[in-house]
Amino acid sequence: MTSDAHREKSLRARWHATTAAAGARTDLDPAPYADRLLSAWAEPQRKYHTTAHLADVLARIDVLADEANGLAPDPAAVELAAWFHDAVYRPDRSENEERSAVLAERALPELGIDDDRTAEVARLVRLTVTHDPAPGDTNGEVLCDADLAVLAGTPAAYAAYAAAVRAEYGFVPDEDFRTGRAAVLRQLLDLPRLFRTAYGAAHWEAPARANLAIELAELSPDRD
Repeated sequence: MTSDAHREKSLRARWHATTAAAGARTDLDPAPYADRLLSAWAEPQRKYHTTAHLADVLARIDVLADEANGLAPDPAAVELAAWFHDAVYRPDRSENEERSAVLAERALPELGIDDDRTAEVARLVRLTVTHDPAPGDTNGEVLCDADLAVLAGTPAAYAAYAAAVRAEYGFVPDEDFRTGRAAVLRQLLDLPRLFRTAYGAAHWEAPARANLAIELAELSPDRD
Protein backbone atom coordinates (compact mmCIF):
# COMPACT_ATOMS: atom_id res chain seq x y z
CA MET A 1 0.00 0.00 0.00
CA THR A 2 1.37 3.42 -0.94
CA SER A 3 1.86 6.09 1.69
CA ASP A 4 -1.03 8.11 0.22
CA ALA A 5 -3.35 5.10 0.30
CA HIS A 6 -2.31 4.29 3.86
CA ARG A 7 -2.93 7.89 4.91
CA GLU A 8 -6.38 7.88 3.33
CA LYS A 9 -7.28 4.59 5.00
CA SER A 10 -6.17 5.95 8.37
CA LEU A 11 -8.08 9.18 7.86
CA ARG A 12 -11.26 7.32 6.97
CA ALA A 13 -10.98 5.22 10.12
CA ARG A 14 -10.40 8.35 12.16
CA TRP A 15 -13.40 10.10 10.60
CA HIS A 16 -15.65 7.20 11.59
CA ALA A 17 -14.30 7.22 15.15
CA THR A 18 -14.55 11.01 15.49
CA THR A 19 -18.08 11.30 14.17
CA ALA A 20 -19.17 8.49 16.49
CA ALA A 21 -17.55 10.25 19.46
CA ALA A 22 -19.28 13.47 18.41
CA GLY A 23 -22.70 11.82 18.59
CA ALA A 24 -23.42 11.07 14.95
CA ARG A 25 -26.47 8.95 14.18
CA THR A 26 -25.67 5.25 14.38
CA ASP A 27 -28.08 4.44 11.55
CA LEU A 28 -26.31 6.75 9.08
CA ASP A 29 -23.12 5.78 7.26
CA PRO A 30 -20.56 8.59 7.66
CA ALA A 31 -18.41 7.23 4.80
CA PRO A 32 -19.95 9.41 2.04
CA TYR A 33 -19.08 12.50 4.06
CA ALA A 34 -15.50 11.29 4.37
CA ASP A 35 -15.49 10.71 0.61
CA ARG A 36 -16.50 14.30 -0.08
CA LEU A 37 -14.11 15.80 2.43
CA LEU A 38 -11.13 13.76 1.27
CA SER A 39 -11.93 14.62 -2.36
CA ALA A 40 -11.94 18.29 -1.41
CA TRP A 41 -8.61 17.99 0.41
CA ALA A 42 -7.13 16.33 -2.71
CA GLU A 43 -8.12 19.01 -5.22
CA PRO A 44 -5.38 19.80 -7.76
CA GLN A 45 -4.85 23.44 -6.74
CA ARG A 46 -3.62 22.27 -3.34
CA LYS A 47 0.08 21.82 -2.76
CA TYR A 48 0.27 22.41 0.98
CA HIS A 49 -3.37 22.29 2.11
CA THR A 50 -3.63 18.59 1.31
CA THR A 51 -4.60 15.40 3.11
CA ALA A 52 -1.02 15.33 4.42
CA HIS A 53 -1.67 18.64 6.19
CA LEU A 54 -4.96 17.31 7.56
CA ALA A 55 -3.20 14.22 8.90
CA ASP A 56 -0.44 16.35 10.42
CA VAL A 57 -2.93 18.62 12.21
CA LEU A 58 -4.75 15.61 13.64
CA ALA A 59 -1.43 14.11 14.76
CA ARG A 60 -0.49 17.37 16.52
CA ILE A 61 -3.88 17.38 18.24
CA ASP A 62 -2.98 13.92 19.52
CA VAL A 63 0.38 15.19 20.78
CA LEU A 64 -1.30 18.00 22.69
CA ALA A 65 -3.93 15.65 24.11
CA ASP A 66 -1.28 13.20 25.28
CA GLU A 67 0.91 15.87 26.83
CA ALA A 68 -1.92 17.61 28.66
CA ASN A 69 -4.06 14.59 29.55
CA GLY A 70 -6.90 15.64 27.30
CA LEU A 71 -6.37 19.39 27.19
CA ALA A 72 -9.39 20.30 25.04
CA PRO A 73 -12.76 20.19 26.81
CA ASP A 74 -14.44 19.01 23.57
CA PRO A 75 -11.88 16.92 21.67
CA ALA A 76 -14.48 15.68 19.18
CA ALA A 77 -15.29 19.27 18.19
CA VAL A 78 -11.59 20.09 17.82
CA GLU A 79 -11.01 17.07 15.58
CA LEU A 80 -14.04 17.84 13.45
CA ALA A 81 -12.82 21.41 13.12
CA ALA A 82 -9.50 20.08 11.86
CA TRP A 83 -11.37 18.13 9.17
CA PHE A 84 -13.32 21.17 8.05
CA HIS A 85 -10.85 24.02 8.58
CA ASP A 86 -9.49 23.93 5.03
CA ALA A 87 -12.23 21.85 3.44
CA VAL A 88 -12.86 24.76 1.08
CA TYR A 89 -9.59 26.15 -0.22
CA ARG A 90 -8.94 28.41 -3.18
CA PRO A 91 -5.65 30.31 -2.94
CA ASP A 92 -7.12 33.24 -4.88
CA ARG A 93 -10.04 33.67 -2.46
CA SER A 94 -10.24 35.26 0.99
CA GLU A 95 -13.43 33.60 2.24
CA ASN A 96 -12.14 30.02 2.51
CA GLU A 97 -12.57 29.70 6.27
CA GLU A 98 -16.07 31.13 6.19
CA ARG A 99 -17.13 28.78 3.42
CA SER A 100 -15.52 25.87 5.27
CA ALA A 101 -17.43 26.78 8.44
CA VAL A 102 -20.69 26.95 6.49
CA LEU A 103 -19.95 23.53 5.06
CA ALA A 104 -19.58 22.17 8.60
CA GLU A 105 -22.81 23.85 9.64
CA ARG A 106 -24.59 22.07 6.81
CA ALA A 107 -22.95 18.63 7.01
CA LEU A 108 -22.78 17.97 10.74
CA PRO A 109 -26.52 18.26 11.47
CA GLU A 110 -27.15 15.86 8.59
CA LEU A 111 -24.97 13.38 10.48
CA GLY A 112 -27.07 13.90 13.60
CA ILE A 113 -24.48 15.95 15.50
CA ASP A 114 -26.20 18.33 17.87
CA ASP A 115 -26.50 22.07 17.41
CA ASP A 116 -24.11 23.05 20.21
CA ARG A 117 -21.26 20.91 18.96
CA THR A 118 -21.90 21.97 15.36
CA ALA A 119 -21.73 25.61 16.42
CA GLU A 120 -18.47 24.97 18.27
CA VAL A 121 -16.93 23.29 15.23
CA ALA A 122 -17.92 26.20 13.01
CA ARG A 123 -16.56 28.70 15.54
CA LEU A 124 -13.23 26.89 15.64
CA VAL A 125 -13.00 26.80 11.85
CA ARG A 126 -13.58 30.56 11.71
CA LEU A 127 -10.91 31.02 14.38
CA THR A 128 -8.26 29.77 11.95
CA VAL A 129 -8.55 33.08 10.10
CA THR A 130 -6.56 34.76 12.87
CA HIS A 131 -5.18 31.89 14.98
CA ASP A 132 -5.85 34.16 17.95
CA PRO A 133 -7.95 32.30 20.53
CA ALA A 134 -9.14 34.23 23.55
CA PRO A 135 -7.60 33.43 26.95
CA GLY A 136 -9.23 30.30 28.30
CA ASP A 137 -10.41 29.11 24.89
CA THR A 138 -8.72 25.74 25.22
CA ASN A 139 -10.44 24.16 22.23
CA GLY A 140 -9.22 27.07 20.13
CA GLU A 141 -5.72 26.91 21.55
CA VAL A 142 -5.37 23.24 20.65
CA LEU A 143 -6.65 23.65 17.10
CA CYS A 144 -4.61 26.77 16.36
CA ASP A 145 -1.41 25.34 17.82
CA ALA A 146 -1.86 22.11 15.87
CA ASP A 147 -2.44 24.07 12.67
CA LEU A 148 0.63 26.29 13.17
CA ALA A 149 2.95 23.50 14.29
CA VAL A 150 4.24 23.16 10.72
CA LEU A 151 6.18 26.36 11.37
CA ALA A 152 8.32 24.50 13.92
CA GLY A 153 9.53 21.77 11.58
CA THR A 154 13.13 20.92 10.85
CA PRO A 155 14.83 23.28 8.39
CA ALA A 156 14.25 20.78 5.58
CA ALA A 157 10.60 20.24 6.50
CA TYR A 158 10.02 23.98 6.78
CA ALA A 159 11.66 24.56 3.39
CA ALA A 160 9.33 21.97 1.87
CA TYR A 161 6.35 23.70 3.49
CA ALA A 162 7.43 27.11 2.18
CA ALA A 163 7.94 25.68 -1.31
CA ALA A 164 4.47 24.12 -1.25
CA VAL A 165 2.92 27.44 -0.22
CA ARG A 166 4.73 29.15 -3.11
CA ALA A 167 3.44 26.47 -5.49
CA GLU A 168 -0.14 27.11 -4.37
CA TYR A 169 0.36 30.75 -5.30
CA GLY A 170 2.10 29.98 -8.58
CA PHE A 171 -0.24 32.40 -10.37
CA VAL A 172 1.23 35.31 -8.37
CA PRO A 173 4.32 37.02 -9.86
CA ASP A 174 7.51 36.59 -7.84
CA GLU A 175 7.81 40.19 -6.67
CA ASP A 176 4.18 40.35 -5.56
CA PHE A 177 4.48 37.02 -3.77
CA ARG A 178 7.61 38.09 -1.94
CA THR A 179 5.93 41.28 -0.76
CA GLY A 180 2.79 39.51 0.41
CA ARG A 181 4.58 36.59 2.00
CA ALA A 182 7.00 38.87 3.83
CA ALA A 183 4.06 40.78 5.29
CA VAL A 184 2.54 37.54 6.56
CA LEU A 185 5.84 36.48 8.13
CA ARG A 186 6.32 39.84 9.84
CA GLN A 187 2.77 39.68 11.20
CA LEU A 188 3.50 36.26 12.69
CA LEU A 189 6.84 37.34 14.14
CA ASP A 190 5.22 40.40 15.71
CA LEU A 191 2.81 38.26 17.71
CA PRO A 192 3.73 38.04 21.40
CA ARG A 193 3.12 34.27 21.21
CA LEU A 194 2.66 31.98 18.24
CA PHE A 195 1.56 29.07 20.42
CA ARG A 196 -0.88 29.22 23.31
CA THR A 197 -0.67 25.75 24.85
CA ALA A 198 2.09 25.03 27.34
CA TYR A 199 3.46 22.27 25.12
CA GLY A 200 3.43 24.46 22.02
CA ALA A 201 5.15 27.29 23.81
CA ALA A 202 7.85 24.99 25.17
CA HIS A 203 8.50 22.88 22.05
CA TRP A 204 7.38 24.82 18.97
CA GLU A 205 7.77 28.54 19.66
CA ALA A 206 11.55 28.88 19.34
CA PRO A 207 12.05 26.73 16.21
CA ALA A 208 9.04 28.34 14.53
CA ARG A 209 10.41 31.83 15.09
CA ALA A 210 13.82 30.77 13.80
CA ASN A 211 12.27 29.31 10.64
CA LEU A 212 10.12 32.38 10.04
CA ALA A 213 13.08 34.71 10.46
CA ILE A 214 15.19 32.70 8.01
CA GLU A 215 12.45 32.67 5.39
CA LEU A 216 11.88 36.40 5.83
CA ALA A 217 15.59 37.08 5.32
CA GLU A 218 15.57 34.92 2.19
CA LEU A 219 12.67 36.93 0.76
CA SER A 220 14.63 40.17 1.08
CA PRO A 221 15.47 41.81 -2.28
CA ASP A 222 19.03 42.16 -1.00
CA ARG A 223 19.36 38.38 -1.43
CA ASP A 224 19.01 38.65 -5.21
